[in-house]
Order: sequence, then C-alpha cells, then structure tokens
Amino acid sequence: MSSLQSIIIGIVEGLTEFLPVSSTGHMIITEKLLHINADDFSKVFTVAIQLGAILAVVVLYWRKFLDFKNWQFYAKIAAGVVPALILGFLFSKKIDALLESSTTVAISLLAGGIILLFIDNVFKNPEIDKEEDISFLKAIIIGIWQCIAMIPGVSRSAASIIGGMQQKLTRSAAAEFSFFLAVPTMLAATGYKLLKYYQDYGGFSSNEIKQLAIGNIVAFIVAMLAIKFFIGFLKKHGFKVWGYYRIIIGIVLLILIYTGHISS
Repeated sequence: MSSLQSIIIGIVEGLTEFLPVSSTGHMIITEKLLHINADDFSKVFTVAIQLGAILAVVVLYWRKFLDFKNWQFYAKIAAGVVPALILGFLFSKKIDALLESSTTVAISLLAGGIILLFIDNVFKNPEIDKEEDISFLKAIIIGIWQCIAMIPGVSRSAASIIGGMQQKLTRSAAAEFSFFLAVPTMLAATGYKLLKYYQDYGGFSSNEIKQLAIGNIVAFIVAMLAIKFFIGFLKKHGFKVWGYYRIIIGIVLLILIYTGHISS
C-alpha cells in the first residue's frame, strides 16, 4: 500500500464514517478501484484508521468525554456497546469473510437507501432531544440496532441513528448518540484487529506503521469537518438525500460488478 493510497482511503473514511452511507462499504470499493490486494494488512488498515475518526468525536465533544462527574454518560455508552462486543467476538470470522464481498456491500447500500427514503416519515413525534434523557434500556436497544452494521454496506451510523429515532430521539440527538457510541465500539474493534495482527505476524513493518499513521491523520482531519457538516444538514434536510445517494452508489457498484470492473 502506497502513501497516496493511504491518503485516499483516509479521506473516504473521514468523509463517510459518521454519515449514513457505510464507511466500510466505501473503503472496500475504494480499495478495489485502487487495485489494493485484499491481504491481512489491508483488512486491518480498513478498521484501524477508524482511530482517527474516533479522535475527531472526542475532540469535538471533549466536554462530554472529560466530564468525569457525569458517570451516567459513560455507563450508558458502555451499556450500548455491549451487544456489538458480544456479537463481534462470536462472529468475527464471518464478518471478515463478508468484508471481501462487493455484492454484499452493493445490496446493503441499495436496501439501506430505500429505507432512508422513508425513515423520516416512519418515526415521527420524537420526545428526546439530549443525551441526558436517554435511559439505560434505550442505550442498550440502540446498541442492538448498531449490530446490524456488522454486515458491510449497512452503515454503523445509519443503523444506530435509526435505532435512536425508533427510541423517540430527535434526528440530531440520535446522530450525536451514534457518534458517542462509535468511540468504544470502534476502539474495541480496532484494538482487537491490531492485537491479532501483531500476534499473527510478530509486529508491523515500518511501512505499515507509516501507512497507518498517514491514514489516521487524514481520517481525523476530514472527520472533524464531516461531523460538523452532518449535524447541521440532518436538522434541515433529514435522510432522504442520503437514501438517494446510497441507491445510486449501490446501482453503480452492481453495474461494475456485472461488467467485471470490480470483483464480486
């Protein structure tokens, strides 16, 4: 993997991690278009550069994360991440296998896009507009919704935001809680992948460390901008535009697969 490839994937990760369009799906497509070999390091890289995006959330919401007196905040985030930790551990190999399937990504993008076209009309009359009013039970239920995103192309952001709206959160409150929930979820997934790779290969080469650093720095910068944009856009316009985007990308991807430009 070259530095230019790392920069491009870092940009894709930063742009898409917190949007309801599937960052993993976009990175899989990008890697195939860049003709990056789907080896063990590329799989680790795809997950590990999420650290940069995680840091963007912590920096933007530092008052939340550094308010140690508010133990309920940490407890709710911990409760919400438990379902993903359990299922991720149990089905790790099956999830890795799905990461190689462009067809799975395309179908998930299409299906999710159709859902987003109607989601604003499905969950009306929200009652919760801030994290403090989210109960522990609601946090766990949102965490269960998040697990759907273990299927590449679904989007962790979309799944958890929809889960939040189903639990009577406003769009912006659901999006922000999705961001908070991403931090331990992605940190656990990244830590597990890095540790497993280290154990299997005895460490990382100097070039691998370099590419991980480049990808994370780029993802951090781009994610900072994307998060600010998304919250404002979501309040004004809702999810429909993201639904159309997913449908278009899904159709284009299926065409590329059918014509042999991208492997299935």
